[in-house]
Amino acid sequence: MKTSALLLAFALPLSAGAAEMRFTGQATPLNGDNLLYEERHVVTGKCTDGLFRPASHNVTYVRSNGEPFAEKTLSYEQSTLRPAMTFRQPGFNEVMEIRNRDDATLEIEWQTPEGDTENSTVEVTRKLVADAGFDNLVRNHWPEVTSGDRIEFNFLAPTRGKAYGFVLEPAKDDRINATHTVLIEPSSTILSFLVDPILLGYNDNGALTDYLGLTNIRKDKDSNYTAHIRYAVDTAPDCELTR
Repeated sequence: MKTSALLLAFALPLSAGAAEMRFTGQATPLNGDNLLYEERHVVTGKCTDGLFRPASHNVTYVRSNGEPFAEKTLSYEQSTLRPAMTFRQPGFNEVMEIRNRDDATLEIEWQTPEGDTENSTVEVTRKLVADAGFDNLVRNHWPEVTSGDRIEFNFLAPTRGKAYGFVLEPAKDDRINATHTVLIEPSSTILSFLVDPILLGYNDNGALTDYLGLTNIRKDKDSNYTAHIRYAVDTAPDCELTR
């Protein structure tokens, strides 16, 4: 019986087991190469029918001297596009938390650097994307992304407690050396004057290689870093990221 059980375990397809993806991002200024900080990502999930489905995501932010200074945890239990999220920047006494309630509403609690607490609720729609969900949005629409189609979605601005219309479309930019480059920008002309676009780079496997734009890391109490983050995969799951 023990031998049979052991053989059965080895015979089970890999798609039934847990999987993990680790990648590291190095953030530099747009006009410089000095390291601002490093992101260390660990995404756990499962390979289901040969496709990776993320379940949880941890990010540790580290200074150039190796000292951790911020942390983010995400859960994709309710939705891969709208993860529950907790983000802490202790140096600014800031905590941002997004709770996904049965994928019907998102509850936001923001402890600001000024010491105030702001709460808001956003109703979930099919097009709503929150935080790192944009990465899964790209992979979920990989055939459209690689064929040059335009994708419309609503992106959550948690500090404002609202969602705004955005578009994702192919782009070309000499600053990004990637197989696929896409641009995320507001769909509203008025909002486009206030919000700078974000550039993303991906390789053929659907892994993020570049992020160029405004980050969630504070430069000071009143502003965040704008940076070019270059990503490298350390450990990939034994299944596909896209299909």
